[in-house]
Amino acid sequence: MIGRRIERILRTASMALVLAGAARAEAARSVAPECVSGPTRQEALAGLGERGEMILASGDRAVLDGIRWPVEDDGAARAWMLDHRHRTLTLVPRGEIDRWGRMHVDAAVSDEAIDLAGGLIEEGLAYADAGERDTLCRPALLTLESGARAAARGLWRAGVREGRDGAALREATGRFIVAQGRVVNVSERPARTYLDFAKRGEDGLTVTVSKRTWRRLRERGLNVATLRGRIVRVRGIVEAWRGPTLDIASADMIEVLDEERTLRR
Repeated sequence: MIGRRIERILRTASMALVLAGAARAEAARSVAPECVSGPTRQEALAGLGERGEMILASGDRAVLDGIRWPVEDDGAARAWMLDHRHRTLTLVPRGEIDRWGRMHVDAAVSDEAIDLAGGLIEEGLAYADAGERDTLCRPALLTLESGARAAARGLWRAGVREGRDGAALREATGRFIVAQGRVVNVSERPARTYLDFAKRGEDGLTVTVSKRTWRRLRERGLNVATLRGRIVRVRGIVEAWRGPTLDIASADMIEVLDEERTLRR
């Protein structure tokens, strides 16, 4: 009994360091405005609204930062979240209140150190996603996906979409997807840059990147020359133009998967 109690205390202290200690780390480096942490607070989850909106006991509303709620089939994610209803949560707000009056938060069950966003992703019940923000404040959430993806858990049962399969991608129009493939061409234009996953005349995905996001990718060493021929993973909502298209608003939503090969060059 004493051993379990000590273990619980250590877990709780560890999560407190992860959540509450973020502000100290931010003081030592440049942080995107949407990732700046606010004062840690204790709350309780009273219920869930649409798209995973957390209704808190205080009456405030919040959403977990860094995840994409599974809109089309949210039953399993909703049940997982509601298992923690009425329990004390440690919340760390991120950035400003959004246009719907909601906080974006990191959240953990205080007495068990269960990270809510990380738990959903590890179970394959949500994707990591920056949403409308420029930055994924917790890039480690992308790493957490790997176990669920390898085990084909939850949302990953259908696997990752193939960037060259235009027909299948068009069927997903209007839905959030994760796709990967080799970038066969990069076209840099004044307003946008286009990454093509299929050759001209073939049916495949095109990723459009805003001028602002392209500038951030260039700061990371990714440009026309270094992206062409690379295997990448992208995520976003499919749109139908001349072919299936994803518009990328955050540089964090483009993952280069063949870094090891590049380093050997």
